[in-house]
Amino acid sequence: MASSNSYININGKKPLFSFGVITDVQYANIPDGRSFLGVPRYYRHSFQVLQRAVNNWNKHGKLKFCVNFGDIIDGFCPKSESRSAIERVITEFNNFEGPVYHMLGNHCLYNLPRETLLELLKFPSGLHGRAYYDFSPSPEYRFVVLDAYDISAIGWPEDHPNALEAKRVLQTKNPNSDKNSPIGLVELERRYLMFNGAVGKEQLLWLEGVLQDASTCNQKVIVCCHLPLHPESSSIEALLWNYDEVLELIHRYNCVKACFGGHDHKGGYSIDSHGVHHRVLEAALECPPGTDAFGHVDVFDDRISLSGVDQMASTEMVFSL
Repeated sequence: MASSNSYININGKKPLFSFGVITDVQYANIPDGRSFLGVPRYYRHSFQVLQRAVNNWNKHGKLKFCVNFGDIIDGFCPKSESRSAIERVITEFNNFEGPVYHMLGNHCLYNLPRETLLELLKFPSGLHGRAYYDFSPSPEYRFVVLDAYDISAIGWPEDHPNALEAKRVLQTKNPNSDKNSPIGLVELERRYLMFNGAVGKEQLLWLEGVLQDASTCNQKVIVCCHLPLHPESSSIEALLWNYDEVLELIHRYNCVKACFGGHDHKGGYSIDSHGVHHRVLEAALECPPGTDAFGHVDVFDDRISLSGVDQMASTEMVFSL
């Protein structure tokens, strides 16, 4: 267990609460490979990263919950092994001595249908395929977990309205026959790739309601989404299709202090024009054997402090009250 001194930040204050973070484990029982950009990927070792993360979080002793930012198994996982692979990873997450909050990533949806994933991952609001929800770990804070693949060409039945809308977006925005190719797309248009998705209209209405309620309750909000929400924190090719709509909504309220994401494996950090911190977390998948990428976050009234391990950079996010 961490010493009492390690649980007090530089200003001598104890955090309101703390939680663990990890993203893009993308486990598969297959030999190591490379991304389409040639970056090495360590499919079996990533499970060991998760094991060490859970062990670290439990030793910390004061983490209230942990958050998995999606993609817990890889698209190259043999489909006959998809369910057993994801169950193995879920079992390891469940060794954490507290609640585990999940979100959907594209690699999860390559392997199993959305409804199956929502059941296996025990989403609190999985009714009719809904994978977005909120929770309050303390009176001062509200967490919002977005479904980045609400409008998506993957995960839904082919004739589902959300899949049809996604295909329409891709046909309109990406002229390539390979809809995962950004060739010829310019600047911010490069986000219109099939491995990304969008927040739908119903979810946007829900988000506005949550932000209104949090404002009324004088709560600060941390937004969690597999896909990044700000161009300066991420590769353009990793962004949520309608990140601009989501940001415009977030900026109507002063309650949102930080947005955390995954998907863009190298990680990133920016502060937007409204002072909202955007932290994209480094991927467990791309840790060479013997290295790690996970962390824990201490939350205070006036700051959010990410203490990263190894490949995950530590980040101090200070904001005005």
